[in-house]
Amino acid sequence: MRHLLRSPRTHAIGVATVASVLALAGCTHRMVSAAPVAAAATSAPSPAPAGLPDFATITERAGPAVVNVRVSGVREVTADDDDEGSAQALLDLLRRRFGSAVPPIRVPVRGEGSGFIVSHDGIVLTNAHVVQGAKEVVVRLTDRREFNARVLGSDARTDIAVLKIDAHQLPVLPLGDASRLRAGDWVLAIGSPFGFENTVTAGVVSALGRSLPDDGAVRFIQTDVAINPGNSGGPLFNARGEVVGINSQIYSRSGGYEGVSFAIPIDVARRVEQQIVATGHASHARLGTTVQDVDARLAASFKLAKPQGALVAEVQPGSPAAGAGLEAGDVVLRIDGEPIVASGDLSATVAMHAPGDKVALEVWRAGAPREIRVALGDAKEGAAAPQTAAHAAPVAAGSLGLALRPLEPEEQRQAGAHGGLLIEDVSGRAAMAGLQPGDLLLGINGKPVESMGALRDALAGAGHAIALLVQRGQERLYVPL
Repeated sequence: MRHLLRSPRTHAIGVATVASVLALAGCTHRMVSAAPVAAAATSAPSPAPAGLPDFATITERAGPAVVNVRVSGVREVTADDDDEGSAQALLDLLRRRFGSAVPPIRVPVRGEGSGFIVSHDGIVLTNAHVVQGAKEVVVRLTDRREFNARVLGSDARTDIAVLKIDAHQLPVLPLGDASRLRAGDWVLAIGSPFGFENTVTAGVVSALGRSLPDDGAVRFIQTDVAINPGNSGGPLFNARGEVVGINSQIYSRSGGYEGVSFAIPIDVARRVEQQIVATGHASHARLGTTVQDVDARLAASFKLAKPQGALVAEVQPGSPAAGAGLEAGDVVLRIDGEPIVASGDLSATVAMHAPGDKVALEVWRAGAPREIRVALGDAKEGAAAPQTAAHAAPVAAGSLGLALRPLEPEEQRQAGAHGGLLIEDVSGRAAMAGLQPGDLLLGINGKPVESMGALRDALAGAGHAIALLVQRGQERLYVPL
């Protein structure tokens, strides 16, 4: 289960609450003796062990440039929302009174996140989800000064927002190079989890280049640094004290930290910041394809030497990809000479280009490479995905475990498909691969299947490794058998 650190809901734990917990446990403030504190203040700091980063020095230097971001606004809640906040009781009352026709209600929202200063005159970076829907944004420094911040712009695709506070001669953080990170490198985070400002947590880089669902524009840095609600938007440092990422998300079954955290690379954030400061918004390029990873079975189906690249499952009509001649079943191996290992590499690289940029794609088609040049479009001009339909006399493709029939003209129109076969029943290999009645079979090993004759021809030359292009609902995907 994936949980974003989107913190419009308050998780603040105040000093009074902590004191109450201590009192309930039979403790009082008097249990903390002043003598050890004085001794600690006069003793020399312990040096870091040889070979380990000096996290204490990094924290001392960087802490003043890490800020707490407090937001307030109004959120619209409907009966369909699974709301856990103060609106739940009101929603329940409205459901009992109005049934399914519950009108939306507007509820106040308060939340906290983190950020950091990148210019002496008050430019602050944070996550877009921290300030989403906020009517007021307050930035609090470690010296207790507070400033009302202006949101210069935010970019939902990369989850980056740029704030501006009216202050000068502010401390700033040095920015590093995320591309130099390696799995196993030490990293450190500073932020405001649950409202506890300037909290320091540390760990290592777990992996690089992670692609997450619905986040195709970013290849995340995965770490095991403890990140919790309120850390969103805070900096991730390397062992030299340079910012290499912005802490953004966690994967969790409980809603809290469970050892898997994700940060946006600083080069992505910096590019978005520069665009927002210059124009008030960020722009991203669009290719116009749906792509998926290539596993070993798909690689065998398409006669690839190894399982890598971005397999094109769908080309959107009227898109730059369609105009350049890309086809479903193509495997993109390189973009401008840079290898595409996983499908997320292509999506993220395209997103970081500007609309109108021209790129060269090395594509694997019909067992041979070819080059296709594409003038990228604007991501704001996305096309709607097709929908599917169903219904006459199925024909068996026994070796696949499928019962199929051609689509009727009206069904093709509703599904947005030019040809294709409707899967009426599944068994054997097809059932084990996860195919379902109602799916559409559109192609085999990169060859379109528009009729039963085309199906027989495609199967005749397919061999033992078969990849079926299937449409289910609004998604198209290659399924290996």
